[in-house]
Amino acid sequence: MRHWVHNYHIDGFRFDLASVLSRDRNGEMLPNPPIVELITEDPMLADTKIIAEAWDAAGAYQVGSFASLRWAEWNGRYRDDVRRYWRGDYAQTGHLATRLAGSSDLYGDDDRAPYHSINFVTSHDGYTLNDLVSYRDKHNEDNSEGNRDGDNNNFSDNYGIEGPARRADIEGTRARQIRNMLATLLLSQGVPMTLAGDECRRTQGGNNNAYCQDNPVSWFDWNLVESHADLVRFVRELVRFRLGNPTLRRRSFLRGGASESGGLPDVEWFSPDGTHIDWHAADASLVCFFGAPTRATLLAEDDVAAGGVEGTPRHVLIFSHAGSLPRLFHFPRPLGVASLPWRLFIQTGRESPDDIFPDGRGPLVDVAKPLELLERSLVCLVAEPDPVAVPTSLSLSPG
Repeated sequence: MRHWVHNYHIDGFRFDLASVLSRDRNGEMLPNPPIVELITEDPMLADTKIIAEAWDAAGAYQVGSFASLRWAEWNGRYRDDVRRYWRGDYAQTGHLATRLAGSSDLYGDDDRAPYHSINFVTSHDGYTLNDLVSYRDKHNEDNSEGNRDGDNNNFSDNYGIEGPARRADIEGTRARQIRNMLATLLLSQGVPMTLAGDECRRTQGGNNNAYCQDNPVSWFDWNLVESHADLVRFVRELVRFRLGNPTLRRRSFLRGGASESGGLPDVEWFSPDGTHIDWHAADASLVCFFGAPTRATLLAEDDVAAGGVEGTPRHVLIFSHAGSLPRLFHFPRPLGVASLPWRLFIQTGRESPDDIFPDGRGPLVDVAKPLELLERSLVCLVAEPDPVAVPTSLSLSPG
């Protein structure tokens, strides 16, 4: 590791099946593994990113509890919960809310922070994002292991036909689901990680263990960047918005309560009818409000003051609907959220260029009217902390 950092200026390392480093020679788990401590305390590695895949092949699962606070972790719970929510699995709304807010159930103790969570939906292990919404079953026959290799629990769906589909309704649902999961990832607290090629729908033909395929199955087809320029644009604008809005990059966990700009909470949750959410209801929809932090709040958070605060905090309102039928959402009435001049940023139910508006500068939305979301879709709105405009009418009905 020192060699790579000193000679090649590598800025980080990710350890595959890192929990094996926590075992002794007999395979027992150690509370303070020597090799983990050596890496953690090495001065030459002090400025590098150290990331653990916090599980191993022998059954250890240390997501949220890896042996060192110095290490960030691949959050496998984030991957599974986001996949299950958007697939429409039963009673997943609470899990999605926890992942959007930074996974405090996993990292809220032991002085961990949202940035300990490496959020992802896909990685080099498993399906690409395109295949996640195109295949219900893995197709690893060409790996010469009788299709026994690769994970069987993928929480995927094909939405009508296994593999490539020419039907416009199936293709439309798949494209929308891809936008849904990418938007969820880039709007969540924590550190987002994307799989190269997901931004242009790279496919492995349903193979979820393509390590042994040195051929077009695993190669990157650069022609996809042009043929899926609309999705590339969608991801580019998502990343640009996230980098410019510290509201989505909090370095401490959100607690609720009137603590941010305009006396609004840092986070609040609502039901589609505009009231505070009932976590006991088995619903496929929720509304998430992220309050813009004050500059003082950001400067007080760990390590931010030394590097300065990048971007301008803005309020974010996310309407998320994983149901199989369209649904009306009413603006939240409590806390004065509806009094803000909300601008349209994302509507995954529309095709490019109306799926995303650069820098969240879309048209103003009439908060007096309900929003109609398509089945399996997401809408995100943005508001400045110091409003100066009055909303005008905008319909978000399918059209």
